[in-house]
Amino acid sequence: MDIGLDSLLFAFGITLFAGLSTGIGSALAFYARQTNTKFLSGALGFSAGVMIYVSLVEIFAEARFSLEQFYGSPGGYWVATIAFFAGIALIALIDKYVPSAENPHAMRDVKEMKKAAENTALLRTGLFSALVIAIHNFPEGMAVFASALQDQALGISIAVAIAIHNIPEGISVSVPVYFATGDRKKAFLYSFLSGLSELFGAVVGYFLLLQFVNQALFGLIFASVAGIMVYISLDELLPTAEKYGEHHVAIYGLILGMAVMALSLLMLA
Repeated sequence: MDIGLDSLLFAFGITLFAGLSTGIGSALAFYARQTNTKFLSGALGFSAGVMIYVSLVEIFAEARFSLEQFYGSPGGYWVATIAFFAGIALIALIDKYVPSAENPHAMRDVKEMKKAAENTALLRTGLFSALVIAIHNFPEGMAVFASALQDQALGISIAVAIAIHNIPEGISVSVPVYFATGDRKKAFLYSFLSGLSELFGAVVGYFLLLQFVNQALFGLIFASVAGIMVYISLDELLPTAEKYGEHHVAIYGLILGMAVMALSLLMLA
């Protein structure tokens, strides 16, 4: 793969955009008395729709094609399928070590977290959330970066979906830290730093692609990325959207996300 400077800068840029959207969550938390859960529910459903559709229809298909070029058929299809579930296993393993009571993907209302400010463990919760989000964002950064190198339009779609997904993460980090310390700058900084791990994932992805790139590696990365994104959608985005919003708001957001992604792919075909 011949990777030009413009393509690299673009891929790094949209990965950074996706990661730093945690800062949008911080801003919403600071300047809203109560989180607009109905809006976030629809947005998270939309993000899940984009990620599920693009993963199963576009990314996995790209992975299968690349692997069949290398291993032939049906061998390449088998390898793509195994890599898909390996991606799911990887992100599931990461989630296994996140205590559910402190899982930063469990979106909570700003007012709800204000009431919890008397808890002496509040600062620890915020810092723990920042660490966990950083771990989660690492493979997401690789996903955005690798997708953008292959197809810029696809990379943008995935970056936007990841960015929406990162907004409640920013709330989960900044609000506990702010109400434990009273320092908005510190709260925003921790939220900001947790998002930077997406860029770190992109850097690691760059060196992997630069040193070892071939059709097989590219296909393996894409298939595992598809698995990671489907897992995130089903395990984190949809349950959160359902819990904090109306059922149909989440479902309408999901369908709209799929439709928008389908239309964009059709227009680019």
